Amino acid sequence: MFESLKNKLKSIILEVSTKELDEENLAAAAEKLTLTLVENDVALPVASDIVSGLVSNLKGLRVKRTDDVHRIVLDRLRETIFNLFNGVPQLDIVKEAINRRKEGKLLTLMFIGPNGHGKTLTVAKVARILLKNELSVVLACSDTFRAGAEEQLEVHAARLGVKAIRHRYGADPAAVAYDAVAHAKSRGLNCVLIDTAGRLQTDRGLMDELKKIARVAKPDYKILVVDALTGNDAYDMAVKFNEWVGVDASILTKVDADVKGGAAISITAVTKKPIIYMGIGQNYDDLQRFDAGWLIDKILPLD
Repeated sequence: MFESLKNKLKSIILEVSTKELDEENLAAAAEKLTLTLVENDVALPVASDIVSGLVSNLKGLRVKRTDDVHRIVLDRLRETIFNLFNGVPQLDIVKEAINRRKEGKLLTLMFIGPNGHGKTLTVAKVARILLKNELSVVLACSDTFRAGAEEQLEVHAARLGVKAIRHRYGADPAAVAYDAVAHAKSRGLNCVLIDTAGRLQTDRGLMDELKKIARVAKPDYKILVVDALTGNDAYDMAVKFNEWVGVDASILTKVDADVKGGAAISITAVTKKPIIYMGIGQNYDDLQRFDAGWLIDKILPLD
């Protein structure tokens, strides 16, 4: 995982660090670095911004003969990417739910994203995390069109020991979400997790449906679920979902697969919102908090 990006970045950093850090060789290195980031699933606008920030940091830097220039360049690149992740507001949904419970309030999470990216399983994984923290949960089956979608969520609900609110197939997804919120409020539950139908970011009608669910259910956070293997398409997905519905946080799935690492950078850059979890397997406990330092260490190790 991340080996391709790590190895290519290392070779470019070694190349520039053997020369004086003047404008000419920095420009040559910047072009190679931008191309390498794009090849590893970082969207071009994001890659250009990262490299511009790095060049600005390095331009005019005075380097002593005894300095480890390779380490200086590497540190500045790590800092540039880390600042991208650290520069967005952070979110801990467990703490949010606990704080709201103390105030007698409900936490409502709406999960959005393309079809086939692991959204329903991710809903179940998040429910598992909340349950482990002694928070009560109800699931909303607002995917009322995909064959088997409601049954799939009901199976997860049964395994987790929670209730799933569903209507008949073809029903209004917003009505399901509304009923789930009403159910939670009437029974003093802590969290509602709304599973929605996957859709292409280019389908205006389906995007309007998501807007309606959000308008009716009034979720506290809309969470974009994206497969880490999506590559450069992750950027366009994040742009469109953010424009149409609004993204408050993201979850990357299938991070345990052979991904290149760029999707996390692109999604954070375009939404200006945090990635809160990473899916690392198919079990309910295979969801870990996103750690920017962990990801940066994978693609830019210090050794």
